[in-house]
This record gives sequence, C-alpha cells and structure tokens, in this order.
Amino acid sequence: MRNAGSKPKGPKIMFTPLRKIARAVRGKTTQEREFEYLSGSVSNVDLEFRQREIDRGLFRR
Repeated sequence: MRNAGSKPKGPKIMFTPLRKIARAVRGKTTQEREFEYLSGSVSNVDLEFRQREIDRGLFRR
C-alpha cells in the first residue's frame, strides 16, 4: 500500500530527466528570442525602435 506522501514510481520517474535534458537542448522559440531582444532595450525610444523592427520582420533575418 502506498503512503499518501510517496512519489509515483515507474515511467514518470524514468522520463523526467529526459524531459529536462530536452528542454535544455532545444533552441529558443521565436517568441522567446523576441522577448529577450525587447527586454534588452535601454530606453522607450529604443524599445519602440525594436518593436518596429519585429513588426517589419527585420529581426527574424
């Protein structure tokens, strides 16, 4: 009989490390890259310039 606080055993435990590795290895999504780019702005003017670049598709080149 399982205790109420015990973790489930089996496939879930086996695949957890693989999921962590897959998350670490996969590339960033376009949305994540755009967010980081916008977060790097140093002023409101710079932020607006970067937003316009993304809207025009210039950032994805």
